[in-house]
Amino acid sequence: MLKEPRPGRVKTRLAEGIGKVGAAWWFRHQSARLIRRLEDPRWRLVLAVAPDAVGLASRVWTPRPARIAQGGGDLGSRMTRVFRSLPPGPVCIVGSDVPGIERVHVARAFAALGGHDAVLGPAPDGGYWLIGMKRSAALPRDLLAGVRWSTEHAMADTEAALAPRRIAHAAILRDVDHVDDLAR
Repeated sequence: MLKEPRPGRVKTRLAEGIGKVGAAWWFRHQSARLIRRLEDPRWRLVLAVAPDAVGLASRVWTPRPARIAQGGGDLGSRMTRVFRSLPPGPVCIVGSDVPGIERVHVARAFAALGGHDAVLGPAPDGGYWLIGMKRSAALPRDLLAGVRWSTEHAMADTEAALAPRRIAHAAILRDVDHVDDLAR
């Protein structure tokens, strides 16, 4: 899941420390590196983009991989829409602001779905960098309702929303929200 990197529209908390143009520049290059790093024949990589029309037509990213629109609503509504819109089978959604994601992390998350209904990749700040679902049954539209996004409660709220599903945990990886995160 990623947004087109426009100054003032992406990484607004990071922009408080390095400016809107700097934050958009960082995000543009981070997302391009991430796309290259995650292409793998073991899975189909799809960019879930926002804003919808702009992201679908954007020339920021290469024409491959395929793109789908995130749609409106909060992050939970948009992620649920992505889960519901793809063909049946396991799906992992990753954040595009996590410099440490490697293919091995994604492969292990998919493997965890063999014995679990869902997988979460925790971040040290209480959020998460990955959410995966087995999707063996139809998912409710309000799957992730009530999650307090961009807070230290996001992962715990998500686990509560996914109950009673069996949830595995992937590796802990850091995302970049603030200028201090860049140093790490």
